[in-house]
Amino acid sequence: QVQLVESGGGLVQSGGSLRLSCAAPGSIFSAYRMGWYRQAPGKQREMVATITTTSNTNYADSVKGRFTISRDNVKSTVYLQMNSLKPEDTAVYYCNAQRWALAFWGQGTQVTVSA
Repeated sequence: QVQLVESGGGLVQSGGSLRLSCAAPGSIFSAYRMGWYRQAPGKQREMVATITTTSNTNYADSVKGRFTISRDNVKSTVYLQMNSLKPEDTAVYYCNAQRWALAFWGQGTQVTVSA
């Protein structure tokens, strides 16, 4: 059983910042693309940002310029720095490890942005 352990969610006012962290087993972290997805109530889960093993990044248009994904290969941890948060960013955020058709998910962490 692969465990992705997320932390860093919470309640923040509009315009504020949060940083999410996700720790993964080293064997997974070194071989899998890591990413963050989110799911708001009544909506489908959507990709927020991904980062490959060579640190190539990809972002959803809605978060470009506000969110930054990064990885620490020593700590086997991926981060999502979220700035200029908006109420529409409110969702459960999930860490993802993906390699070809194989995917692992974290338990999710709630991010709530108040107006």
